Amino acid sequence: MAARRLSGLIPRSLYLRSLSSSVGSRGQRSSLRSEVQRFSSAAALEELITPPVKVNYTQLLIDGKFVDSASGKTFPTLDPRTGEVIANVAEGDAEDINRAVSAARKAFDEGPWPKMTAYERSCIMLRFADLVEKHNDDIAALETWNNGKPYEQAAQVEVPGFARLFRYYAGWADKILGLTVPADGPYHVQTLHEPIGVAGQIIPWNFPLLMFAWKVGPALACGNTIVLKTAEQTPLTALYAAKLFLEAGLPPGVLNIVSGYGPTAGAALASHMDVDKIAFTGSTETGKIVQELAAKSNLKPVTLELGGKSPFIVCKDADVDKAVELAHFALFFNQGQCCCAGSRTFVHESVHDEFLEKARARAQKRSVGDPFQKGIEQGPQIDSEQFEKILRYIKSGVESNATLECGGDRLGSKGYYIQPTIFSNVKDDMLIAQDEIFGPVQTILKFKEVGDVIKRANATRYGLAAGVFTQNIDTANTLSRGLRAGTVWVNCFDVFDAAIPFGGYKMSGVGREKGIYSLNNYLQVKAVVTKLKNPAWL
Repeated sequence: MAARRLSGLIPRSLYLRSLSSSVGSRGQRSSLRSEVQRFSSAAALEELITPPVKVNYTQLLIDGKFVDSASGKTFPTLDPRTGEVIANVAEGDAEDINRAVSAARKAFDEGPWPKMTAYERSCIMLRFADLVEKHNDDIAALETWNNGKPYEQAAQVEVPGFARLFRYYAGWADKILGLTVPADGPYHVQTLHEPIGVAGQIIPWNFPLLMFAWKVGPALACGNTIVLKTAEQTPLTALYAAKLFLEAGLPPGVLNIVSGYGPTAGAALASHMDVDKIAFTGSTETGKIVQELAAKSNLKPVTLELGGKSPFIVCKDADVDKAVELAHFALFFNQGQCCCAGSRTFVHESVHDEFLEKARARAQKRSVGDPFQKGIEQGPQIDSEQFEKILRYIKSGVESNATLECGGDRLGSKGYYIQPTIFSNVKDDMLIAQDEIFGPVQTILKFKEVGDVIKRANATRYGLAAGVFTQNIDTANTLSRGLRAGTVWVNCFDVFDAAIPFGGYKMSGVGREKGIYSLNNYLQVKAVVTKLKNPAWL
């Protein structure tokens, strides 16, 4: 059970391997390297778990009940290991969004949720977290089945992290405070922080559970009601979680879930006049559309967590073995389907050749296969569209004369598996160095001076995250201050915690999620000014 109590997002085995350069004895590091080698042998892999034989929740959740879509339509959700259908899920559209928003509006205006004490809301969220922990393995299996991520990652890290996030925001529910404000004249002035109302939320497919928590957790803690649209590729775990919320005592209409497509359900939610706030995570292109729809309707506030092309900078003083492992993790984690992936690996010229040789060897040892098997580091990409997109970018890299060091093709003939791929001799203006590939493709670029690499790292439309690997505190500080990114990891990467804010500069988004900062997304500030009669001090 100890493995399930991890507070971070990253699998413990991967996290330790990525940080083996900065913690532990030489013997421990040797053991970790042996583990990587052992896991890379496909013949040694063992079956870990059989996927669930039945999917129980495929309808929409509206006003506390699971219901069919108004049209009666369904769509298939697929197993990315095979491309086969797991289940047919209710396909929500504009009419279903209307039904869900009406339920959320009524629950906010007339229901008990915003009116109950903050402590009572906290207790319901904590009961939900207890239920998540009770059903850890089933939720993880469903997440892997629908998404393709390694089961060990889902079971040991993401589901526990999901519960941890709700515990964190349950703790905030009764600590949302206003202020008393000194003002000129005989007035008593106070500010109230009140829930914003009906929150529309649209989540992506790469981390279905965690994105659910990042949005639903703070919104509920603040006393809002919610209409959540899931990604059409991965609707299953959100519906499962919704059932647990009802079991925990969440009143009807507080959380409504509509599965469906962006142009229909998503657009209807973003443009709905009775939705008070929109939160979206996904591509920058779609984020622009969401923001435009929100502005054209009722000027509802929008938070956006969008794409990235994050630099990972390996300085000249780097321990190359440690840097290789961390850079590998920064890019290939979650099949490369991570908005903050360290997808531009800048390596100082003095260590570049050694780094490249070892990075290639590490990628070739990476274990790729059925995510339900023990020791698998990389499962399939999410679907055929993403699979083909990644292969097109690989072809673009070859055609632009970058050097293909390893990988570059699909793996096997069934499912959406892609070989871990590395390009060297990459130029800043190549598509593979500019566009978000969202797949297992590492691009390695050479640099000479710290000032130069800051300019090159910032020469992108994105600004979500960055990584810095150095033993020099002055270099670390210079890079951390110079890089225009919402998160800078120094001698680590992908370290997430419920309390750490996350979001981007430039076209990587608007606003921050997680931590205390996310509460502001779901609160209105009201100033109350009362005239004092015959104040004693006047």
